[in-house]
Amino acid sequence: MTSVISPPRTIRIGTRKSQLALVQTYWVQEQLQKNFPGISFEVHTMSTQGDKILDVALAKIGDKGLFTKELELGMINQEIDFAVHSLKDLPTRLPEGLVLAAITERENPADAMVVHEKHKDKQIDTLPEGAVIGTSSLRRLAQLRHHFPHLQFKDVRGNLNTRMAKLDAGEYDALILAVAGLERLEMGSRIHQVLPKEISLHAVGQGALGIECRADDTEVISILKAIEHPHTRDRCLAERSFLRELEGGCQVPIGVNTELNDNSLTLTGIVISVDGQKLAKDTVTGVASSAEQLGSYLAQRLRQQGAQEILDEIFTQIQRGS
Repeated sequence: MTSVISPPRTIRIGTRKSQLALVQTYWVQEQLQKNFPGISFEVHTMSTQGDKILDVALAKIGDKGLFTKELELGMINQEIDFAVHSLKDLPTRLPEGLVLAAITERENPADAMVVHEKHKDKQIDTLPEGAVIGTSSLRRLAQLRHHFPHLQFKDVRGNLNTRMAKLDAGEYDALILAVAGLERLEMGSRIHQVLPKEISLHAVGQGALGIECRADDTEVISILKAIEHPHTRDRCLAERSFLRELEGGCQVPIGVNTELNDNSLTLTGIVISVDGQKLAKDTVTGVASSAEQLGSYLAQRLRQQGAQEILDEIFTQIQRGS
């Protein structure tokens, strides 16, 4: 009797078309291929709303799923099996039927300053008054305004090469970017200064990749668990719980820092007004196995310090387009 050999399953990976998204997705594909040589992993690219709207500040578009919605529809419609996201872009509340299946090992989550050639001898605290700093993040903007009110800030959009070209052409004196993104695109040599957490707490999930898939696809979920990094997962679940509890989207000035020692998880969070004048900041420590409860607890503590009033004011400003 002749046995019928089933062809290997093909699993379709969804990703944005940006250079960074592709680098991250091909890395995931390579890791999975090593772990599961009998399965074929195919990359499918999509354009998201955030990739298409490049002439408007992210905060003014007002959509929490700017870089994820099209990919999520692709999963729901069975066009792709899972999607690779920069975790910081993934909303904390996912559409029904989808889950965050795995979080990969985190790169350095800090923010970095990249400078124009004329400021090679400067650090962020020695830049001259009126120096123009480029950032598309309200979180970075608010924290830097708090510490350095003498600097000017200007929105910057586009892919990393586009932003760098604008910097080098003299449109900006410096840019604030993610260390992880620069390193993944082999631009780590452009990092002039890594900003300490005392100046800039990073974005929720920054430096990690989040892999989202259909909740009922148990085979894909079990495959993705092979590349999950438990320490990163615990840190990021605490951060995402903190953000979810405050109901803040990607474009709200909320920063975090997490440290994990053995089973002890320390989470610091900040909510800060866009002008940098008002802030609520605190730190809590608990067990890593209760990461989400820890994030929720920190959010409640910051609410007691006035965080909700700050957020309500920011939402009003964004709605007014100011």
